[in-house]
Amino acid sequence: MKYSILWECALGIAASTYDELHHTLERSAEYWKTTIGKLSPDIKEELMYSRKNNTWKTLLQLLCIKDFKNLDHFTDYIENLKEEELRFYSIPFLGLANEESRKKASCGDELAKLQLIKASSNNKFFPSYIEFIYSVTFYELKEHLVKLMRGWYEAVIKPDEEYILSILKRDIESKGGMLKSLTPEKFVEWVTGGRVYLPEPTISSVLLIPQYIYRPWIVEADDINTKIFYYPVSDESIHSVKDAYVPDLALIQSYKALGDEARLRIVKFLYEGDKTLQELTDKLNLAKSTIHHHLSMLRGTKLVKVEESKYHLNKEFLFMIESELKSYLER
Repeated sequence: MKYSILWECALGIAASTYDELHHTLERSAEYWKTTIGKLSPDIKEELMYSRKNNTWKTLLQLLCIKDFKNLDHFTDYIENLKEEELRFYSIPFLGLANEESRKKASCGDELAKLQLIKASSNNKFFPSYIEFIYSVTFYELKEHLVKLMRGWYEAVIKPDEEYILSILKRDIESKGGMLKSLTPEKFVEWVTGGRVYLPEPTISSVLLIPQYIYRPWIVEADDINTKIFYYPVSDESIHSVKDAYVPDLALIQSYKALGDEARLRIVKFLYEGDKTLQELTDKLNLAKSTIHHHLSMLRGTKLVKVEESKYHLNKEFLFMIESELKSYLER
């Protein structure tokens, strides 16, 4: 788990370039219009360039290379990159089978570029993005990245930097406490709000990065040996003052979900094994609509999932509630 104001900066640039996404984000379309309006004319021009060529992807990939202390550290790093390095780090990771083509394409190999474009044909923007990275001049790309990152940071991030950092830090601290209580797979699922990620042969680590600007969406990315999730911070992490006597909303919802006789009976039935809706209806002697309502409440807290038309009890999440209660009481 890591956090940085630089990731928040790059994700803000990414979100601002997708007008069609704005109505689905927590921040309103008016917010994005106002935010872009804060930019100077030359930075707006860089943003339009990023909108056309998806260079926010370049920024995110470069930010994953190492831990950057601050904006100067990051932009200095970009300034000192060699041409082949910048192109290589900018091209998306498309699996180990395509790493050799990625290296060759970064050195100007046309055939390797075509192989990468073919390998990424199922992605919405990768083919055109790879073509761009391959053909853009080294100095143009470098100047654009530094100028856009600095411009967005100064106009959008810097005024609220301490506030944003406090949110990201609180989220890391609140979630990190549960790391030892869950398996890695269940921890990823819990942090991301239900995103199931199973181990892959070539992946040795999962990087979890909290973000505030892109809520409620999760942004996924791949790097060599690493799966990356930019996950939305929780509502509790946004509050600037943490009252030790105010329980987290997720804890309240979990106990509310369990605080009903019918739902506890459902939990016990599912503890004994997966059940269909009809099987639960027969056992509980309640209307299907009533059972469905109870199941919806249990699913809303991630205690119950549906797998192949059967309801499944998420036992690790169930027993994790005790650890969350203990964490609250000892806060």
